[in-house]
Amino acid sequence: MSDHYLNHLREEHARLEAEIEQELRRPVPDQLLVARLKKLKLAAKDRLTAMDRGRDQSTAA
Repeated sequence: MSDHYLNHLREEHARLEAEIEQELRRPVPDQLLVARLKKLKLAAKDRLTAMDRGRDQSTAA
């Protein structure tokens, strides 16, 4: 995958983190929304980790 896609995933991860923080600052946060956002954030992090691992293996070979 390209560096462009990696940057997109990093931006998406940061955007989701900001959205989670914003929701948690509300007087009554929507816990279902927070859970869904955290799941999406984790999925983005997992994709980033897998891609970074793949890049490390390709440079080591």
